[in-house]
Amino acid sequence: MPTQLTVRSTEQLTPHLVRVHFSGDLAGFADSVDTDRYVKLIFQQPGVDHPDPLDLNALRGTLPPEQMPILRTYTVRSLDVPAGTLAIDFVVHGDEGVAGPWAAAAQPGDVILANGPGGGYAPRPDVDWHLLGSDEAGLPAVAAAIESLPAGAVARVLVEVADEDDVIELGEGENVEVTWLLRGAASHDVPDDRAGRHAPLVQAIRDLEWLPGTVQVFVHGEAAAVMHGVRPFLFKEKGLPRDAVSISGYWRRGRTEEGFREWKQDLARSEA
Repeated sequence: MPTQLTVRSTEQLTPHLVRVHFSGDLAGFADSVDTDRYVKLIFQQPGVDHPDPLDLNALRGTLPPEQMPILRTYTVRSLDVPAGTLAIDFVVHGDEGVAGPWAAAAQPGDVILANGPGGGYAPRPDVDWHLLGSDEAGLPAVAAAIESLPAGAVARVLVEVADEDDVIELGEGENVEVTWLLRGAASHDVPDDRAGRHAPLVQAIRDLEWLPGTVQVFVHGEAAAVMHGVRPFLFKEKGLPRDAVSISGYWRRGRTEEGFREWKQDLARSEA
Protein backbone atom coordinates (compact mmCIF):
# COMPACT_ATOMS: atom_id res chain seq x y z
CA MET A 1 0.00 0.00 0.00
CA PRO A 2 1.17 3.59 -0.55
CA THR A 3 3.11 5.50 2.10
CA GLN A 4 1.45 8.64 3.45
CA LEU A 5 3.77 11.66 3.46
CA THR A 6 2.98 14.84 5.36
CA VAL A 7 4.57 18.16 4.42
CA ARG A 8 6.75 19.59 7.20
CA SER A 9 8.22 22.60 5.38
CA THR A 10 9.35 23.87 1.98
CA GLU A 11 12.45 25.68 0.67
CA GLN A 12 12.82 27.75 -2.51
CA LEU A 13 16.31 26.61 -3.50
CA THR A 14 16.41 28.41 -6.87
CA PRO A 15 13.85 30.12 -9.11
CA HIS A 16 13.03 26.70 -10.59
CA LEU A 17 13.70 24.32 -7.70
CA VAL A 18 11.57 23.78 -4.58
CA ARG A 19 12.54 21.34 -1.83
CA VAL A 20 9.68 19.83 0.15
CA HIS A 21 10.42 18.19 3.50
CA PHE A 22 8.09 15.36 4.48
CA SER A 23 7.50 13.17 7.51
CA GLY A 24 5.86 9.75 7.68
CA ASP A 25 6.25 6.09 8.53
CA LEU A 26 9.24 5.23 6.35
CA ALA A 27 9.80 1.65 7.49
CA GLY A 28 9.39 0.54 3.88
CA PHE A 29 12.53 2.52 3.00
CA ALA A 30 14.75 0.81 5.58
CA ASP A 31 16.51 -1.42 3.03
CA SER A 32 16.90 1.31 0.40
CA VAL A 33 20.60 1.99 -0.25
CA ASP A 34 20.46 3.37 -3.80
CA THR A 35 21.36 7.03 -4.20
CA ASP A 36 18.90 7.32 -7.10
CA ARG A 37 16.02 6.01 -4.96
CA TYR A 38 12.70 7.31 -6.20
CA VAL A 39 9.03 7.32 -5.34
CA LYS A 40 5.90 7.63 -7.44
CA LEU A 41 3.81 10.42 -5.97
CA ILE A 42 0.06 9.91 -6.29
CA PHE A 43 -2.01 12.98 -7.15
CA GLN A 44 -5.69 12.26 -6.70
CA GLN A 45 -8.12 13.82 -9.16
CA PRO A 46 -10.22 16.70 -7.79
CA GLY A 47 -13.86 15.79 -7.47
CA VAL A 48 -13.25 12.04 -7.79
CA ASP A 49 -14.10 9.85 -4.81
CA HIS A 50 -11.13 7.50 -4.51
CA PRO A 51 -11.34 4.76 -1.87
CA ASP A 52 -9.33 4.87 1.34
CA PRO A 53 -6.99 3.02 1.56
CA LEU A 54 -6.05 3.66 -2.04
CA ASP A 55 -5.20 0.59 -4.14
CA LEU A 56 -4.18 1.60 -7.66
CA ASN A 57 -4.23 -1.96 -8.96
CA ALA A 58 -7.79 -2.42 -7.75
CA LEU A 59 -8.85 0.86 -9.37
CA ARG A 60 -7.53 -0.06 -12.80
CA GLY A 61 -10.40 -1.33 -14.89
CA THR A 62 -13.00 0.15 -12.55
CA LEU A 63 -12.44 3.85 -13.27
CA PRO A 64 -12.08 5.59 -16.65
CA PRO A 65 -8.51 6.75 -17.32
CA GLU A 66 -9.36 10.42 -16.83
CA GLN A 67 -10.50 9.68 -13.26
CA MET A 68 -7.47 7.63 -12.25
CA PRO A 69 -4.92 9.23 -9.88
CA ILE A 70 -1.96 10.82 -11.66
CA LEU A 71 1.51 9.38 -10.94
CA ARG A 72 4.69 11.44 -11.03
CA THR A 73 8.15 9.97 -10.40
CA TYR A 74 10.59 11.87 -8.16
CA THR A 75 14.01 11.14 -6.73
CA VAL A 76 14.33 11.23 -2.95
CA ARG A 77 16.94 13.89 -2.23
CA SER A 78 17.57 12.88 1.39
CA LEU A 79 16.23 10.21 3.71
CA ASP A 80 16.35 9.57 7.46
CA VAL A 81 14.36 6.43 8.21
CA PRO A 82 14.74 6.47 12.04
CA ALA A 83 13.58 10.10 12.14
CA GLY A 84 10.79 9.43 9.65
CA THR A 85 11.80 12.28 7.33
CA LEU A 86 12.64 12.65 3.66
CA ALA A 87 13.03 15.49 1.18
CA ILE A 88 12.16 15.75 -2.51
CA ASP A 89 13.28 18.48 -4.92
CA PHE A 90 10.71 19.61 -7.49
CA VAL A 91 11.47 21.44 -10.74
CA VAL A 92 8.86 24.20 -11.04
CA HIS A 93 7.87 26.12 -14.17
CA GLY A 94 4.97 28.31 -13.04
CA ASP A 95 1.59 26.62 -13.44
CA GLU A 96 2.92 24.00 -15.85
CA GLY A 97 2.40 20.36 -14.98
CA VAL A 98 0.97 18.64 -11.92
CA ALA A 99 3.71 18.10 -9.35
CA GLY A 100 5.54 21.42 -9.73
CA PRO A 101 2.53 23.64 -8.95
CA TRP A 102 1.60 21.33 -6.08
CA ALA A 103 5.09 21.66 -4.56
CA ALA A 104 5.14 25.43 -5.05
CA ALA A 105 1.86 25.77 -3.13
CA ALA A 106 2.51 23.07 -0.51
CA GLN A 107 1.88 24.00 3.12
CA PRO A 108 2.80 22.21 6.38
CA GLY A 109 0.21 19.55 7.06
CA ASP A 110 -0.57 18.81 3.40
CA VAL A 111 -0.67 15.08 2.71
CA ILE A 112 0.27 13.06 -0.36
CA LEU A 113 0.62 9.33 -1.01
CA ALA A 114 3.73 7.71 -2.51
CA ASN A 115 4.62 4.29 -3.86
CA GLY A 116 8.19 3.06 -3.59
CA PRO A 117 11.03 3.26 -3.19
CA GLY A 118 12.67 2.10 -6.40
CA GLY A 119 16.23 2.61 -7.56
CA GLY A 120 19.24 0.84 -8.96
CA TYR A 121 22.43 2.89 -8.59
CA ALA A 122 24.93 3.71 -5.89
CA PRO A 123 28.61 4.73 -6.24
CA ARG A 124 30.94 1.73 -6.17
CA PRO A 125 34.17 1.81 -4.16
CA ASP A 126 36.08 -0.45 -6.59
CA VAL A 127 36.43 1.92 -9.57
CA ASP A 128 39.11 4.48 -10.33
CA TRP A 129 36.75 7.40 -11.00
CA HIS A 130 33.11 8.41 -11.31
CA LEU A 131 31.31 10.41 -14.00
CA LEU A 132 28.04 12.02 -12.90
CA GLY A 133 25.89 14.01 -15.32
CA SER A 134 22.39 15.45 -15.26
CA ASP A 135 20.04 18.33 -15.83
CA GLU A 136 17.73 19.72 -13.12
CA ALA A 137 15.62 16.56 -13.03
CA GLY A 138 18.60 14.34 -12.26
CA LEU A 139 20.31 16.83 -9.95
CA PRO A 140 18.89 15.37 -6.68
CA ALA A 141 20.27 11.93 -7.54
CA VAL A 142 23.64 13.41 -8.50
CA ALA A 143 23.79 15.40 -5.25
CA ALA A 144 22.95 12.29 -3.22
CA ALA A 145 25.60 10.31 -5.11
CA ILE A 146 28.28 12.91 -4.36
CA GLU A 147 27.45 12.68 -0.66
CA SER A 148 27.81 8.88 -0.83
CA LEU A 149 31.13 8.75 -2.67
CA PRO A 150 33.80 6.74 -0.86
CA ALA A 151 36.45 8.81 0.91
CA GLY A 152 39.02 10.12 -1.55
CA ALA A 153 36.97 9.10 -4.59
CA VAL A 154 37.68 10.88 -7.87
CA ALA A 155 34.61 12.29 -9.64
CA ARG A 156 33.80 14.55 -12.55
CA VAL A 157 30.34 16.09 -12.27
CA LEU A 158 28.54 17.88 -15.12
CA VAL A 159 25.20 19.56 -14.40
CA GLU A 160 23.09 21.43 -16.94
CA VAL A 161 20.75 24.18 -15.67
CA ALA A 162 19.04 27.28 -17.08
CA ASP A 163 21.37 30.00 -15.77
CA GLU A 164 23.50 31.08 -12.82
CA ASP A 165 20.44 31.55 -10.59
CA ASP A 166 19.88 27.77 -10.75
CA VAL A 167 23.34 26.82 -9.46
CA ILE A 168 23.28 25.29 -5.98
CA GLU A 169 26.01 24.17 -3.63
CA LEU A 170 27.15 20.59 -4.13
CA GLY A 171 29.64 18.60 -2.12
CA GLU A 172 32.81 19.37 -4.01
CA GLY A 173 35.91 17.78 -2.53
CA GLU A 174 39.59 17.66 -3.33
CA ASN A 175 39.00 15.07 -6.06
CA VAL A 176 35.41 16.00 -6.97
CA GLU A 177 35.16 18.59 -9.75
CA VAL A 178 31.73 20.08 -10.51
CA THR A 179 31.09 21.92 -13.78
CA TRP A 180 27.85 23.85 -14.28
CA LEU A 181 26.55 24.10 -17.84
CA LEU A 182 24.26 27.06 -18.52
CA ARG A 183 21.83 26.47 -21.38
CA GLY A 184 20.36 29.99 -21.24
CA ALA A 185 16.67 29.11 -20.76
CA ALA A 186 14.37 26.91 -18.72
CA SER A 187 14.39 23.28 -19.81
CA HIS A 188 10.99 23.46 -21.49
CA ASP A 189 11.69 26.80 -23.21
CA VAL A 190 15.19 26.19 -24.58
CA PRO A 191 15.42 26.35 -28.40
CA ASP A 192 16.02 23.20 -30.41
CA ASP A 193 19.67 24.08 -31.04
CA ARG A 194 20.32 23.84 -27.27
CA ALA A 195 18.26 20.70 -26.58
CA GLY A 196 18.28 16.99 -27.35
CA ARG A 197 21.49 15.94 -29.08
CA HIS A 198 22.52 19.61 -28.99
CA ALA A 199 22.12 19.99 -25.23
CA PRO A 200 25.18 21.41 -23.43
CA LEU A 201 25.38 18.25 -21.30
CA VAL A 202 25.90 16.07 -24.37
CA GLN A 203 28.82 18.09 -25.72
CA ALA A 204 30.38 18.49 -22.27
CA ILE A 205 30.48 14.73 -21.76
CA ARG A 206 31.98 14.23 -25.20
CA ASP A 207 34.61 16.90 -24.52
CA LEU A 208 35.48 15.66 -21.03
CA GLU A 209 39.05 14.60 -20.41
CA TRP A 210 38.73 10.85 -19.96
CA LEU A 211 40.68 9.76 -16.91
CA PRO A 212 42.67 6.51 -16.84
CA GLY A 213 41.36 3.37 -15.19
CA THR A 214 37.87 2.04 -14.63
CA VAL A 215 34.91 4.39 -14.49
CA GLN A 216 31.37 4.16 -13.16
CA VAL A 217 28.91 6.44 -14.96
CA PHE A 218 25.59 7.91 -13.85
CA VAL A 219 23.89 10.14 -16.44
CA HIS A 220 20.18 10.94 -16.18
CA GLY A 221 18.11 13.79 -17.55
CA GLU A 222 16.07 14.73 -20.62
CA ALA A 223 15.53 11.56 -22.65
CA ALA A 224 16.54 12.76 -26.11
CA ALA A 225 19.79 14.25 -24.78
CA VAL A 226 20.67 11.28 -22.61
CA MET A 227 19.48 8.34 -24.71
CA HIS A 228 20.30 9.65 -28.19
CA GLY A 229 23.16 12.01 -27.39
CA VAL A 230 25.11 10.45 -24.51
CA ARG A 231 24.34 6.74 -24.54
CA PRO A 232 25.83 5.96 -27.98
CA PHE A 233 28.99 7.83 -27.01
CA LEU A 234 29.45 5.82 -23.81
CA PHE A 235 28.68 2.39 -25.25
CA LYS A 236 29.85 2.62 -28.87
CA GLU A 237 32.67 5.15 -28.81
CA LYS A 238 34.00 4.54 -25.31
CA GLY A 239 33.10 0.85 -25.27
CA LEU A 240 31.96 0.84 -21.66
CA PRO A 241 30.40 -2.35 -20.32
CA ARG A 242 26.71 -2.20 -19.44
CA ASP A 243 27.30 -2.79 -15.74
CA ALA A 244 29.53 0.32 -15.57
CA VAL A 245 26.78 2.68 -16.72
CA SER A 246 23.50 3.86 -15.22
CA ILE A 247 21.79 5.93 -17.90
CA SER A 248 18.16 6.76 -18.46
CA GLY A 249 15.81 9.56 -19.39
CA TYR A 250 13.96 11.08 -16.45
CA TRP A 251 11.66 13.09 -18.68
CA ARG A 252 10.97 13.85 -22.35
CA ARG A 253 10.80 17.35 -23.74
CA GLY A 254 7.30 18.18 -24.97
CA ARG A 255 5.64 15.19 -23.28
CA THR A 256 3.81 14.52 -20.04
CA GLU A 257 5.01 11.60 -17.92
CA GLU A 258 2.23 9.47 -19.42
CA GLY A 259 3.42 10.36 -22.93
CA PHE A 260 7.02 9.77 -21.87
CA ARG A 261 6.15 6.25 -20.67
CA GLU A 262 4.59 5.51 -24.07
CA TRP A 263 7.73 6.86 -25.79
CA LYS A 264 9.96 4.59 -23.68
CA GLN A 265 7.79 1.57 -24.48
CA ASP A 266 8.00 2.35 -28.19
CA LEU A 267 11.79 2.76 -27.91
CA ALA A 268 12.14 -0.57 -26.09
CA ARG A 269 10.08 -2.33 -28.74
CA SER A 270 12.14 -0.83 -31.55
CA GLU A 271 15.38 -1.96 -29.91
CA ALA A 272 14.14 -5.47 -29.08
